[in-house]
Amino acid sequence: MIALPRCAGSCIPATRRLAVVFIILSAGIAPTIAKQEPFSSLEVAKNDLPKAQALATQLAALSPKVDPKEAKAVAECAYATARRLRSQYHMFGTPIFNNFLVYHGFRKRGYCYQWTEDLFLALDALKLKTLELHWGEAYAGTWRENNCLVVTAKGQPFERGMILEAWRHFGYLRWNLLLSDEDRYFENTKWAARVRSRAAAAKTSEPHHGVAFQRRVTATEKSSE
Repeated sequence: MIALPRCAGSCIPATRRLAVVFIILSAGIAPTIAKQEPFSSLEVAKNDLPKAQALATQLAALSPKVDPKEAKAVAECAYATARRLRSQYHMFGTPIFNNFLVYHGFRKRGYCYQWTEDLFLALDALKLKTLELHWGEAYAGTWRENNCLVVTAKGQPFERGMILEAWRHFGYLRWNLLLSDEDRYFENTKWAARVRSRAAAAKTSEPHHGVAFQRRVTATEKSSE
């Protein structure tokens, strides 16, 4: 994810904002309108079912101690959440273009770490007992920084986990073993704890969110940690 400094809408020249609007409209979309299909927040799309089943099988294979039912719940929740976020974020075009839209205020969320936060919290709500969630990051603090969720069997090291990530893939969930990824990821336990802490604090004021959304933040907030 490119860590761009967040600029409030008032500091962007009107002509520049109009130019951005023109670019977006010329691409055939409106800044805040996207075609959406009605679906349940926990519903797995029909074409995602075989992929979810395959992910469940791979998660269960991480260790004989992993509960297959829990692996299935994680896989289905991950695919359903990615689909939901793709709609809520109005995902369009490339990951970098979506960063551009967030940076200019046409999207409230959509940076890679925000995808990871919301997926992390959705899976964390399952209260897992045989699987564990970890925060992974590559190229931390640089313009190439990317964040992802890593799932391991309980007690297994981070390096033996499975990456779950959607930002690099146009909002569609992709997964692979951590060690097979083209990028080298490291665990950030501090940020994972912070995400959980934020979610717990937000529950009293936003009890009806199926997926926790933080308040508007600066784009550099993640990379500054």
